[in-house]
Amino acid sequence: MTRTAPGAVDELDVPAAGAEAVTCCAPLVREPLSAEDAVVLARTLKAVADPARLRLLSLVASHDGGEACVCDLTEPLGLSQPTVSHHLKVLVEAGLLTRDKRGVWAYYALVPGALDSLAGVLTT
Repeated sequence: MTRTAPGAVDELDVPAAGAEAVTCCAPLVREPLSAEDAVVLARTLKAVADPARLRLLSLVASHDGGEACVCDLTEPLGLSQPTVSHHLKVLVEAGLLTRDKRGVWAYYALVPGALDSLAGVLTT
C-alpha cells in the first residue's frame, strides 16, 4: 500500500487529458432559500420546536372560531398562566398567532396561511 503525502494529489484523482469533467452534483430544481428567508424560517421552526407550543397551536386551532383565550389554554396544558403567556408571545413573535386584547383577556388566533407557508418551504 502506498501513502500520499498530506496535500499531495494522488494520480487516480487527476482526470486524464481530454476526459470530460463529470459533475458530482445534480442541478438545482428550484430556488433555494435566501439568507433572509432562512433567518425567518429558522425563527419559525424554533418557535414550533417546543412541544408545549405545538400543543398551543393545536389547541387554538381546535377552538370554536379558531381563537382561544389564555384562560382556556392553561388547564389543558397543565402549565401556569405566565408560562402559557410566554409560549403564546413566542408564537405571536414568530408570526404564527395573532393577539387581540379584549378587556382583561387576550385572545389568540392562528394567522391564516402561516402553517401552510411553513409546510410549503419544506416540500418540493
